Amino acid sequence: MTPVTDIEAAHLRLAHLQEVKKVVVKVGSAVLTTEDGLNHRVISQLVSEIAFLRSIGCEVILVSSGAVAVGRSKLSLWQPTLSLREKQAAAAVGQAGLIRQYEKKFALKNLRTAQVLLTHGDLAQRDRYLNIQNTINSLLDWGVIPIVNENDTVSVEELRFGDNDTLGALITNIIGADIFICLTDVDSLYTANPVTDPLAQPVHTVEAVTDDVCKMAGHSGSSLGTGGMRSKIMAARMVAARGGHSFIGPGRRSEVIQQLFAGKLVGTFFLPNEEKEKLHSRKHWIAYTLRPQGALVLDDGACRAVQRKGSSLLPAGIVEVSGDFSKGDAVRCLNRRGEKVAAGLVNYKSSEIAKLCGRQTSEIKDILGYKNSDEIIHRNDLVKF
Repeated sequence: MTPVTDIEAAHLRLAHLQEVKKVVVKVGSAVLTTEDGLNHRVISQLVSEIAFLRSIGCEVILVSSGAVAVGRSKLSLWQPTLSLREKQAAAAVGQAGLIRQYEKKFALKNLRTAQVLLTHGDLAQRDRYLNIQNTINSLLDWGVIPIVNENDTVSVEELRFGDNDTLGALITNIIGADIFICLTDVDSLYTANPVTDPLAQPVHTVEAVTDDVCKMAGHSGSSLGTGGMRSKIMAARMVAARGGHSFIGPGRRSEVIQQLFAGKLVGTFFLPNEEKEKLHSRKHWIAYTLRPQGALVLDDGACRAVQRKGSSLLPAGIVEVSGDFSKGDAVRCLNRRGEKVAAGLVNYKSSEIAKLCGRQTSEIKDILGYKNSDEIIHRNDLVKF
């Protein structure tokens, strides 16, 4: 990672943020709640920050955690752990209280809100994904602030996002927002653990999420919430892949968003990928929204063809199949060392691809009795990493 001076970092922020028009703000449970329930001071502060963004002409989507914590408080569920069933019931109670507080506090700023509850399954189906995009954009056109949360009441493991950092990044990319602002209970990303290393320094600017940056995430994590710094870094990488900015900063700090837009060196600012590296909407959906149902191991020649030339994946280049998947499912493509080189949508099910490993396209019909396609994964459905 190339060092950036404080002056350069401030100028970078101002230069990149002056054209921002659409913003996603994500706030976690560790910021919003205390042991007694909602932190009303922080919520009022957050509402003021969003009102500031609206005042400078930005459209805003809020991704908010906190429903389970609010429900636990209202129901006096003080035991350290809850079963899945209990968490879902607590979320049902807490979500009503959470949205009621937001609606009341935004009304004081003459701002209207709407509730949008999602599961991962809503985004995994392309038609539902596009419907969500249209609904949120309609709300923004009407001047309404969508408040998005995972639908914890009905989510089961296979339908969960895992954390609202991922949900926030996905929403950022669905609606083509310019920046993903992640408000958390840590100041920023650090070069080392600031608790144990006196030489640890905050990282104010990240030009690209490299392996070294991912390693830093272990130094700065929160002990609260379902995310942690690594999930926030991964969310920033997802947003950068589509050409957006991200910011991770202290959610309890007064006027933190205003300081960001003034170019102050608070938190960590992530730059977008270069124009030539941006993923288009559908390929981003394949790479980051869909969950792989299996994997294909490729030989060296196929890896080079996919990564360097952007070629389709043919059966001759496949050496191994793992997982049980159907036609149209997403799979990972790995090299012989197990490293991910691509992801894509397959034209054949796993049992059929297993029969085609290493064979020529001209043999497909003889082996299977039919042929859907020459390609196992067409280049239009293939995303290289």
